[in-house]
Amino acid sequence: MTDTEPPAETVVELPDEQATDALAARLAPALGPGLLVTLSGGLGVGKTTLVRGLLRSLGYNGRVRSPTFTLLEPYNLPKFPVYHFDFYRFSSEDEWREAGFGDYFGGDGVCLVEWPERAGAGLPTADLQLALEFRGDAVDGAGARTARLRGLTAAGRRCVSAVARC
Repeated sequence: MTDTEPPAETVVELPDEQATDALAARLAPALGPGLLVTLSGGLGVGKTTLVRGLLRSLGYNGRVRSPTFTLLEPYNLPKFPVYHFDFYRFSSEDEWREAGFGDYFGGDGVCLVEWPERAGAGLPTADLQLALEFRGDAVDGAGARTARLRGLTAAGRRCVSAVARC
């Protein structure tokens, strides 16, 4: 952690895709340059759907693709760029650095990283950890989910506060 404050946490129920979009709309205004947001959760739990909602809330109207095969999808927005990474296909903790992705972190954009656990301990500390999971009997992309947001830095705690106060 980069400062001495304890992490801030909140859990949001996501009964449907509209709730995911609403979460994204509350979170988007708190994002800013240099922020690292990690998105964890199983296949089909809605990580890319949440990123799509964030981008829409930040004013992006184009097609939002999953970076599963490209590993990185960059979006040049008026306020700051957004870099959407997917590390699912990595088989070694060093692949993200070997691909040259280290230069994106801590820079002028927001980095959104799906499957951060595949990058290992070398990935910079996230400002905001966002974990999505199916709730109850939801399977195969259907049903309710929960999102657990954990702010580890001052910027991450501001993101949690932006979501929690709505």
